[in-house]
Amino acid sequence: MRTTRTTPVRPVLFAALAVTTAGSLLLSPHTAGAAPEPPVTRAADGGEVSGHDQRAAEAPASAAKRALAESRGSAFDGTVRGYPREQVLSPDPVNPADKSIRLGLAPYHAIAPKLNAIQALGDRVSVEIAGQSAGGHRLYLVTVTAPETAGQARAQERMRELIENAPAGAAKSPEIKKSYKAPVFVNNNIHGNEWEGTDASLKLIEQLATAKDARTRDLLAHSRLYFNITANPDGRVAGTRTNANGFDMNRDFVTASQPEVRAMRQIEIDKQPAVMLDLHGYVNGTLIEPTTPPHGENYEYDLFLKNTYANALAMETAVNGLGYTPEKDGVDPAQIPFRDFPEGWDDWPPVFTPQYAAFHGTVAAHTVEIPLQVNNNAYNTLPVAELRRRSAINVDVAGAAIRATLNFVQEKRTSLIADQIEVFRRGAAGAAQVPVSSATVPGVPGIGPEDVYTTTFPRAYVLPATGNATATARLVDHLIANDVRVTRASHSFRLGGKTYAKGSYVVDMRQPKRGLANVLLADGRDISDKVSVMYDISGWSLGRLWGATVQPVPSGKLSGLPLRPVREATAVGYVAPHGNLRLRLDDPQAVAAVNSLLQQGVPVRRTADGGSAIVPGSARAKAAGAARTYDVAFDATKLTGAQALPRTRVAAAVTAGELFALREMNFEVTPVSTTALNAGFDWSSVDVLFVSTGLEYGELTPAARTALDTFLAAGHGLVGRGVTGAGLATATGLLAVKPVEGNGDANGVVRVVNAGPVTSGAPGHGFVYAPVWFTDLGPGVRVEQSYATGNPLVSGHWRPSQDGSGGPSAAAGKPSVVSGPQSVLFGTEPLFRDHPKGEFPQVAKALFGVAHAG
Repeated sequence: MRTTRTTPVRPVLFAALAVTTAGSLLLSPHTAGAAPEPPVTRAADGGEVSGHDQRAAEAPASAAKRALAESRGSAFDGTVRGYPREQVLSPDPVNPADKSIRLGLAPYHAIAPKLNAIQALGDRVSVEIAGQSAGGHRLYLVTVTAPETAGQARAQERMRELIENAPAGAAKSPEIKKSYKAPVFVNNNIHGNEWEGTDASLKLIEQLATAKDARTRDLLAHSRLYFNITANPDGRVAGTRTNANGFDMNRDFVTASQPEVRAMRQIEIDKQPAVMLDLHGYVNGTLIEPTTPPHGENYEYDLFLKNTYANALAMETAVNGLGYTPEKDGVDPAQIPFRDFPEGWDDWPPVFTPQYAAFHGTVAAHTVEIPLQVNNNAYNTLPVAELRRRSAINVDVAGAAIRATLNFVQEKRTSLIADQIEVFRRGAAGAAQVPVSSATVPGVPGIGPEDVYTTTFPRAYVLPATGNATATARLVDHLIANDVRVTRASHSFRLGGKTYAKGSYVVDMRQPKRGLANVLLADGRDISDKVSVMYDISGWSLGRLWGATVQPVPSGKLSGLPLRPVREATAVGYVAPHGNLRLRLDDPQAVAAVNSLLQQGVPVRRTADGGSAIVPGSARAKAAGAARTYDVAFDATKLTGAQALPRTRVAAAVTAGELFALREMNFEVTPVSTTALNAGFDWSSVDVLFVSTGLEYGELTPAARTALDTFLAAGHGLVGRGVTGAGLATATGLLAVKPVEGNGDANGVVRVVNAGPVTSGAPGHGFVYAPVWFTDLGPGVRVEQSYATGNPLVSGHWRPSQDGSGGPSAAAGKPSVVSGPQSVLFGTEPLFRDHPKGEFPQVAKALFGVAHAG
């Protein structure tokens, strides 16, 4: 019981809105976004010649832009189309190896023909392509609704925009109350080997396509139902949790590194669902959120909990009502973590699909874990008949959860939309959050002080023009892609007692999606004392980890400041017209640019401190191409560089996120492992080894060990992360240190002190996940970075282990990054899940520095 608890891109609209005497809302078309302002002059830096921002010429309309227009239900000229939006999908090649087949479920190649057949049944079902997976599969978005003329669709779009952009007026609109169709989003199969949500959705869509009863007609007349048929077709086919890039996409919503996640993000923005389900497996009995504490402090959690708990009860009744029992079927009764668990299944980080959805106005969002395991070991060991029995039950359970949700939406449409409007109204007005209690959320039992999480929103965030321009532009574009509104100063201004230069960006926190802006930019909170365990990561601040300078402004007036809305960041790319060129290696995009030039045969040199690359003026044309592609600035310099920077090819035994980040920086990477080395590896194809997982020196054959030793003896270096990387460095005699493991459950944003060339110019914060530090440093070992003294944790969850060791106080002041002539070791996670962009250059400098050490 609950009482047992002890103590888991639309253009930005800055619209002028008016309310007519009839109560309807009007959007002034001429205010729907300002064009980016002209470039500003960049200040000189260090006596070198400064240049001017250059705006790239407008490119012709790309296929990506056309696809985005399609996802918004409009032609490329902006014309809104009615429903249905039918199309005949071309077939995919039949793949008899599709892992769905063994379970009696729909293989990916059967989905397009199935959707074609369903569309042909009537005029309620539409299919659009929402994007493409990392592995090249189409992502199908199905809409089920009563037919709409183009005019009716335009009216729905206008009301949807008004709900977000003029929530105070929208709350009074009789048209919205009477006519707005409640948007519902069902997301399926984000984990590829959790299959059955797809099949349940296909089954339900087919039923809805032809059902003639009055209740179905009423549902579709007052709702739009959106189904992401399979969010992870790569994993569905391969039987893997991850996509073709090896990413768990239900951890990627803050970073949005994967194309499937960006497609889901755009669905959230464009369709603005009031209710959503994310169908997973496998927890017996069926697990239906809401969650245990800690709850995300940036949500309007009173509205979220009210609706999510009520719908959870409805789903629980529907699932249990199927009649499956533990004795007969092996199916336990459904469970609701908020009510039934003390902790361990939280909604703290916005990396999960439902938790991210809450920031786009979704007031009832659920992970639903269907009951009977059919993946992993069960998939390979159980008889086909038993797997298919289990999958059939899982399809039933998923279907019951969806149907119950649709009933809930049908009954509560008016209040759900009113609560969504209230989410946006509070943000736009700068209104206070409402702490949850039995009084503020009536009908939800067991609310206690352990459920109360709120925050204080600053008046604004400023991204100064004097910071890392490339990092700032990347962060601004990321904010806009998340539908956060950003402005830029056309002149210098003063805010919160400080003066900021022309070209600085400002995020006004009085905006409908203030919660999303804050959850991305704020430091976050140390919640170590709140619960004993977290489900996943607990800290993620883009303001601290993405390389840009981000300054919260607690109070002040923005009215009258020279701020204009922007749809994209002003381009940074620049090449000085004369002399040799200097590119600071302070950003992953700069590293990518240098690696691109090296691969083109450009002779690049490094400065003595390793912090910049020097490109000869004779390569100006190629530098210009790199500047445009990677949005980096090449300034003029008289320096010639102290050391040649050869092309650097990396052998990498790393995580999928690290591999992706390395390739994002244009390193030429060959994945390796203990198995690969034992099978015989051509060391002449690489220049440096990077190890964090999957390569153990003691497990190498004598021949493989000799080959590795020979590679290192020739002067090639090793970059290592964590205990595995450090173990290889000590085993090969490259670096005499002792790695110390902190609590393996710890993670978050930490304060660090940078002290060496590898970390020169790096932010004063890092990210840890199972943190490591180093002791017993041998001769010649340099401390590149240390954890800050005191408590280094800024935000996240880091407690000592049960024996009292491994806590943040034990790490305080200890080295977190160390180096020697041929090796660099990281105790932090500078490439974690492709996320902490500002930390990436540390790894690049380490690889460049030791690749050709001999």
